[in-house]
Amino acid sequence: MLPGLLLYVVLITAVGLAIGRRVSGSGDFFVAGRALGPGLIFATVLAANIGAGSTVGAAGLGYRNGLAAWWWVGSAGIGTILLALWIGPRIWRVARDHSLLTVGDYLEHRYGPPVRLGIAVLLWFGALAILAAQLIAMAWILEVVAGAPRWLGALAGGVVMTIYFAAGGLLSSAWVNLVQLAVLVCGFLIALPAALSQAGGADAVLAHARTLPGHLDFMANGDSGWMYLTLLVPAFIVSPGLLQKAFGARDERAIRTGLVLAGLALTLFAFLPPILGMIARLAAPGLDNPETALPVILTTGVPPWIGMLGLAAVLSAEISSADAILFMLSTSLSRDLYRRFVNPGASDRQLLRVARLAAVAGGGSGVLLAILLPNVVDALTIFYSLLGVSLFVPVVAGLHSRRLGVGEALAAAAAGVLALLVAQSARDGGGWMVPSAWGLASAALAWGLWHLARRWKGGAA
Repeated sequence: MLPGLLLYVVLITAVGLAIGRRVSGSGDFFVAGRALGPGLIFATVLAANIGAGSTVGAAGLGYRNGLAAWWWVGSAGIGTILLALWIGPRIWRVARDHSLLTVGDYLEHRYGPPVRLGIAVLLWFGALAILAAQLIAMAWILEVVAGAPRWLGALAGGVVMTIYFAAGGLLSSAWVNLVQLAVLVCGFLIALPAALSQAGGADAVLAHARTLPGHLDFMANGDSGWMYLTLLVPAFIVSPGLLQKAFGARDERAIRTGLVLAGLALTLFAFLPPILGMIARLAAPGLDNPETALPVILTTGVPPWIGMLGLAAVLSAEISSADAILFMLSTSLSRDLYRRFVNPGASDRQLLRVARLAAVAGGGSGVLLAILLPNVVDALTIFYSLLGVSLFVPVVAGLHSRRLGVGEALAAAAAGVLALLVAQSARDGGGWMVPSAWGLASAALAWGLWHLARRWKGGAA
């Protein structure tokens, strides 16, 4: 299996480098020249959203909790549909009319430099956690397939995605994601029935699930269930990586069509990893690490050629999500921090060079963090929680009101993060879902109170 996986990695790296030769400026790198149609929007968003959490993490949750693990990916699909029908077209119009290239550009346009700086710094460090999650998943695959140590797997994955993304930014990413998505869909659709057959069929899997308390409960079981809505839906509505992909659309129709189709596809795909995790629970009970359930079932529970295709699909998912995070890191550091606060007079060529160096720095930092963090889901919840509580209220409120200032945005972000940390520490490790709800509520309350105080002060004056 290992030679086949290596050949596939070389192929997608070559595609990314070839497309990268067409990148001539920062507009191509950041927003692909605003030329992406619905097909490429669909492919690059779906590929970015199906990553370590949606495959390795969701299968691990399915191994532990059964069908309720659907909500991990299903909530992301719901958030993507809301992005398509609500925030995406609105913010695209603002980006087009004012030549905005990043979410940081939008935050400064709406609120001013302090908000841009604060959110950029916060999300840069938070984004490293989700990048690490993708690399952890890649490391699990190489560990199961080849017995490679975790550090080597994380390093190999980091090198591949950094090379092809640094070459061409969003333009390379969009076309490579199209290749990855085709492999991903084929791999999972072929691997699932094969694994089901090897395990004795659907009846055997269902019979075994009935012996495990709550494994067939769809709404909630263990730490999985509808509670993921508060964690993931807001994060997927305002994710800088997804919003910036929307900035690259050629028109509003491309955004709506591409994102709605991607969201619907996610809600369907959401069933596959949990079911594979449930199959693994029958075929390989007692795994020390549930997040190895997916690579284990693809190496031992199906014929070798199907296993290789399935592992290539999982690897596609991880790499495509990793390049989406590199996209966030490179644009945030180069445009939101470097050009805005360090060197405002930077030329387009200098900006492009810094963006590529930022991608390399982000990739290296992600590898180091992947070695330190314990598992995929823990890494992802750190990022999604910070993203939702800090960015959701400022972005949404900014699109629907013209009477807001920098104080409202900073108060909302600060209150959301503070409430999240307090609620999490008081929860004694019980998960991030409820703390993220407290964070969102606190952000909205702080925004409202600051706005009322500012209006009262203005009226009194």
